[in-house]
Amino acid sequence: MNRIDRVSAILIQLQSRRVVKAADIAERFNISLRTVYRDVKTLEEAGIPIIGEAGIGYSIMDGYRLPPVMFTREEATAFLTAEKFIEKLTDSSTMEHHKSAMYKIRAILRTAEKNLLEDIDNSIEVFKSHSQLRVDNKDHLQKLLLGIAQKNVLRIDYFAHHSQEQTKREVEPIGVFYKDSYWHLIAFCRMRNDYRDFRIDRISRLEVTDMIFKNKHPTLKDYIKQTAKEQELDLVVMRVDKSIYRHLEYQKYYSGFVSEKTVGDQIEMTFLTASLAGFARWFMMFGDQAEIVSPDSLRERIAVIAASIAQKNLQLTNAC
Repeated sequence: MNRIDRVSAILIQLQSRRVVKAADIAERFNISLRTVYRDVKTLEEAGIPIIGEAGIGYSIMDGYRLPPVMFTREEATAFLTAEKFIEKLTDSSTMEHHKSAMYKIRAILRTAEKNLLEDIDNSIEVFKSHSQLRVDNKDHLQKLLLGIAQKNVLRIDYFAHHSQEQTKREVEPIGVFYKDSYWHLIAFCRMRNDYRDFRIDRISRLEVTDMIFKNKHPTLKDYIKQTAKEQELDLVVMRVDKSIYRHLEYQKYYSGFVSEKTVGDQIEMTFLTASLAGFARWFMMFGDQAEIVSPDSLRERIAVIAASIAQKNLQLTNAC
């Protein structure tokens, strides 16, 4: 990415959040903090009203907005691809909201990009697995996200699978995540006085109450990390080349996928796995175009497997 494109992208990033830390900008574009300061100064000199506070971050003066954004062909096709996933992997309410947003996005696309989306619309498809065909999220996702954002106490009727009981709960929602074909809600359960993982398709009724909870809860990411320690799960971070990333889109959920972000020409992916041995063998399928960031023990395990494969094949070659 050249400097002009990067500076423009930084401006868009600044407009996307209330406050953006310099370290976050540096990490996203894989640049130094000094380069971040120089790029921000360039924006200020161009008349962008940026407010910088030491130790907090950058923000843009309220009321300032960019003119309509022009998307690249790659960004336009990424929107279409995301739409296919949302249609199959969320609920009807979320799908309708996304469809409405897509109409607005398409409205500002150039004619060439509009034509491109129409031409390839029938060339992208997402199929549900057999387990997903039976999943019904009952249009709960949008209500859950609203409750999380506003810190509303939720009342739910929940079927507890382990006890085969239908229970009524009041919960304080923390976050939602998707894993192994199901959406999950992490929330503090007032009945159990502890944090619980609720599968959303098992929530038969959901009410967003007017009660605002005051308790301070961990973020979803912090909760998952803590749970990983308690359940003796291993946190794995790896980076894969963008050229093969699309081939992992479905497989990643079976390996404990948690989150991902772009780092230069690679996608950095975070997992929680109960078996480093199993993860190592899955990694071997595409390991020539990827790298393990952590833990070192996984990297060493993969090296042992690779060396064993090489040794056996060398022996067979010599025997021939």
